[in-house]
Amino acid sequence: MAVLIRDVEAGSVAAKYKIPPGATLLQINGHEINDVLDYRYYLTETLLHVYYRTPDGKFLLRRIRKGEYEDLGLTFDTYLMDQQMHCNNKCIFCFIDQLPPGLRESLYFKDDDSRLSFFYGNYITLTNMRDSDIDRIIEMHISPINISVHTMNPELRVKMMKNPKSGEALKHLYRLAEAEIPLNAQLVLCPGINDGDELLYTLSELGKLQPSVQSIACVPLGVTRYRDGLPELTPYTKETAAETLDLINACGDRFRKELGTRLVFASDEFYLMADRPIPDADFYEGYPQLDNGVGLLRSFMDEAADALADPGYYELRQPDQPYTVSLAVGAASYPTTKALCANIMQQFPNADIRVYEILNDFFGHTVTVSGLITGQDLIAQLKGKELGQKLLLPANMVRTTYPRDHSADDLMLDNTALGDVERELNITVGLYGNNGAEFTQKLLEEELWQNQ
Repeated sequence: MAVLIRDVEAGSVAAKYKIPPGATLLQINGHEINDVLDYRYYLTETLLHVYYRTPDGKFLLRRIRKGEYEDLGLTFDTYLMDQQMHCNNKCIFCFIDQLPPGLRESLYFKDDDSRLSFFYGNYITLTNMRDSDIDRIIEMHISPINISVHTMNPELRVKMMKNPKSGEALKHLYRLAEAEIPLNAQLVLCPGINDGDELLYTLSELGKLQPSVQSIACVPLGVTRYRDGLPELTPYTKETAAETLDLINACGDRFRKELGTRLVFASDEFYLMADRPIPDADFYEGYPQLDNGVGLLRSFMDEAADALADPGYYELRQPDQPYTVSLAVGAASYPTTKALCANIMQQFPNADIRVYEILNDFFGHTVTVSGLITGQDLIAQLKGKELGQKLLLPANMVRTTYPRDHSADDLMLDNTALGDVERELNITVGLYGNNGAEFTQKLLEEELWQNQ
């Protein structure tokens, strides 16, 4: 397979060697270029033999010298230089299958692409991978690979993922582990299906693959009210969440003694549902599964506490006059956010921080995370509320890549633009990311109280 060069950056290495836009890249140092992995891997050499076909059909070979970390300056039709791989599974817990029509179009695409696992940390199921794909990962030593495992029982995996290949695909996981490719595993747990004894078996099998398996995240399934025609699933209750949490932590204690690492961690949602305190930072061993919501609240709380303990370092100034600022968050993070803001107000008494809990009427109240709040719920539940000088929202409520400034193109799940939120609520909207110190800074910005 060959890839079309869409453009050549002015002043780049490729421009210097007169590689034209519209040419077709065929090989680098004798290796076929099929996608971005091939391209990035073979680009690391300082001496390149680049073989390509010009737009008028000529085949040319350029001998190119470049810096060790220098790019050629070529751009392609897509980032992957190939079609994004679609998920072929019909998992019984799939959140995308529980979405109603009318949301952002990109939300309906199910990706299952190993290249995105490497570049962006996406999780893959291994079900659409061939032996040759695994060979390439091993040859290039691409790592880490993030895998949605769910269960190590092949028969159960087939039942859960509704794909006859899903059980057999576990052989790829064993091959990667044997080749010492670093792996992170994710288990979406469904009550009565892959928790309990099945979870014990899965954790035991994954523990045997340590140290290649570096971490395991256990997250609860998400259930919306849009499940017509889908398998019947029961959400976790306080009691069942506590039972599963105890099992996970008991396994973690055992791994700690036997392997020197906890290895397996429950997501923050399990602690919140079970009404258990979030563990201290040392428990999380460097937060290997932060993007899976494992220890995210602890990290956030500790960063905020550090900022309050050393306000001079974080440039936190005592406001010289009273002002009001508001926050809106999902039900899951509401208690933690409210407690954090109470600490801030105690130290900075001129700050009046209003924290509003947004219930998810759109998806159903079993969905509690801030990232799944829609614009219509936000607007409806904040209408008539005292919002002060500014409304701050978690950045994961919108599509934008934080910390880029928002615009009318920054949409919430239901295609509500932040500009619409501002107009409906007559308030300026700002965003904050997953950093507690920055969160604290935004609540104490001088512009909030200077414009009072």
